[in-house]
Amino acid sequence: MRVGTDFNDNWLFEGRDIVRLPHNAVDLPFSYFDETAYQRGFTYQKTFTADPAWQGKEVSVRFDAAMANATVLLNGVELITHADGYTPFEARLTGLLSPGENTLTVRIDGSENPEIPPFGGVIDYLTYAGLYREAWLIVKAPLSIGLHKIETPDVLADEKTVTVDVDLDNPQVLSVSGTLTAILRNTAGTALATASATVNGARVRMEIRGLTGIDLWDLQNPVLYHLDLELDTPQGRDATSSRFGFREVNFTPEGFALNGKPLKLRGLNRHQSFPYVGYALGRAAQEKDADILKFDLRLNTVRTSHYPQSTYFLDRCDEIGLLVFEEIPGWQHIGGEKWKAESVENVRRMIRRDWNHPSIFIWGVRINESQDDHDFYTETNRAAVALDQTRPTGGVRYITDSELLETVYTMNDFILGNEEQGGNRPRTPLRPQQEVTGLDRVVPYMITEFGGHMYPTKSHDQEQRQAEHVLRHLEVLNAMYGDPQIAGAIGWCAFDYNTHKDFGSGDRICHHGVMDMFREPKFAASVYASQGDPAEGVVMTPVTFWARGERNIGGVLPLIILTNCDEVELRYGNNAPKRVKPARDRFPHLPYAPVIVDSTNFTKEELGLWGMKWQAVTITGLIDGKPATETRFVCDALPTQLEVVADQTVIGRHDAVRVMIRVLDQAGHKLPFFPEPVTIEVTGNGRRLGPATVPLRAGSTGVWVQATSAGPIEVKVHCDRLGVGITHLSAE
Repeated sequence: MRVGTDFNDNWLFEGRDIVRLPHNAVDLPFSYFDETAYQRGFTYQKTFTADPAWQGKEVSVRFDAAMANATVLLNGVELITHADGYTPFEARLTGLLSPGENTLTVRIDGSENPEIPPFGGVIDYLTYAGLYREAWLIVKAPLSIGLHKIETPDVLADEKTVTVDVDLDNPQVLSVSGTLTAILRNTAGTALATASATVNGARVRMEIRGLTGIDLWDLQNPVLYHLDLELDTPQGRDATSSRFGFREVNFTPEGFALNGKPLKLRGLNRHQSFPYVGYALGRAAQEKDADILKFDLRLNTVRTSHYPQSTYFLDRCDEIGLLVFEEIPGWQHIGGEKWKAESVENVRRMIRRDWNHPSIFIWGVRINESQDDHDFYTETNRAAVALDQTRPTGGVRYITDSELLETVYTMNDFILGNEEQGGNRPRTPLRPQQEVTGLDRVVPYMITEFGGHMYPTKSHDQEQRQAEHVLRHLEVLNAMYGDPQIAGAIGWCAFDYNTHKDFGSGDRICHHGVMDMFREPKFAASVYASQGDPAEGVVMTPVTFWARGERNIGGVLPLIILTNCDEVELRYGNNAPKRVKPARDRFPHLPYAPVIVDSTNFTKEELGLWGMKWQAVTITGLIDGKPATETRFVCDALPTQLEVVADQTVIGRHDAVRVMIRVLDQAGHKLPFFPEPVTIEVTGNGRRLGPATVPLRAGSTGVWVQATSAGPIEVKVHCDRLGVGITHLSAE
């Protein structure tokens, strides 16, 4: 039987440090660093003992990713090179192992090699360097199950079908004969159907027909099934299992449909990077990002800008019902012929790795924001369609009148904000489709970026700027919902991210997210959260710090309240309560329009009450006339509580969990301009990732705590003004 063993411990890094994978070659400061620090070569080595039981087996080491240009050697002999920083590669050790000890060496090059996508031009994100995903030692039968693609044609039929195309590994050196069996199981593990086929070639195709009682994978009920594959040959037995879902995706000029039902796509873009450690965080952090997007931001879509991301992230999207737009590496630049050939291979590697994920609904086969290149993009589309005809292709551009070679015209529309750059156009959230495409017909069309660099906003920016940030996201979503020719809109972006000196705010950060780099929400995060059904969670976020002199001139009006309630009630000081309904006239198309409280909601006498003496306020959200949620702002905010809270209290072996640190006032709100430092101390069976002493930014900071062995972990945070906050974790 196949055995996959964790191969992540005891790597010798640069001949001096013993490290565990995932590993970041150079940990960077939070901001204001020199990104060339990691743009060089690095070496990892691991010495291990060949097990005599491996004799007669197929032995290899699989690396889930390495940034960026990797060469693997066994005992000094080169085995494989891999010039792709985002997809897996496997070094075959069969027949090359020495009895006893062996040394595996991995050389990586973190420089921006102009012959490897995404490099060659400037890119607005960092690629870091290192063996930043896991490695696995795989021992299996000489003839084994390789890549296999599961498809579910005609999912809307009463009787459903599963097809699977299976490639066999190593058939070129062995006689191919035997039996392949496929067993369909539900989530509980119950066998639902079985098929078998005689193996007499390098590829086997099987079908399971006549399936009834099958649940479809959708956003509310993302049901997953397992297909177990078992191969019996004279050389031995191999088995593996894959998850998949029954679902159908379809783009038309009228929009997008999932399982035949229309769906407006509402999403954000995601970079897979984190403060200090770059790409090198494991399962828990990847899964938490998916959970934040789905459950905190209430999205139905995410785009993996601008490269294939962790399979842990994709697996979690499968599990929770979050649609994924996945694309190849690249940013604006198209290289020479060798570069283009590598990019076409990027398409193939991406699709082969991820074609069984039901969450993935479209392949991005064009370099983000690049110019047209007919021959190149004809080839990337051809490669995608040859491998997978069940999903459409998209090509993300920001130029108008671009040649459409893909199924869907996917567009980064940054028109909102262009009037500030000297344009003569009035404020416009999104352009009409045909103005962008220049075509004489309506085609499948989706917005893949908006906002972002047009209005970067920091967590600690002045309240009025944050309110404008909120309005821009609201206006684009409203325009998207109101235009039947737009299938959906994916905003730029979910999280702030580190970048090159050529971009961002000069601090090596692009403050483009609706959350900061620690995944702490800005006000604009509630633009998205408030569009979710209140039955799944009531949202009410007043866009204010509640301070009389924070805004120009003073006061808090107009006050935007992001909510999915029917109306809100304000109780200011001892004055009579005031109820205000959502601004449906201004945002007629949103599922849930915000409430906007302005001077028109008050008489002249009432406005006079918002005078020199600042008072507390209570804001209540009402649904069907009954209180559904409430928040209170004090008029004399003071640091009152040091909150230390982890995303989860139990950590998997060697995994890392986020711990958030916040300074709160008397009513439980963060103090956005509390800048004092805190010191983070981790004891027990864990370690801190990042520095020990950090400033609070917009009232909070975060840290990832990594388990080093099984047992208890204590995280103690010291603040001079508030004392000590403690949280306890446990490593399995």
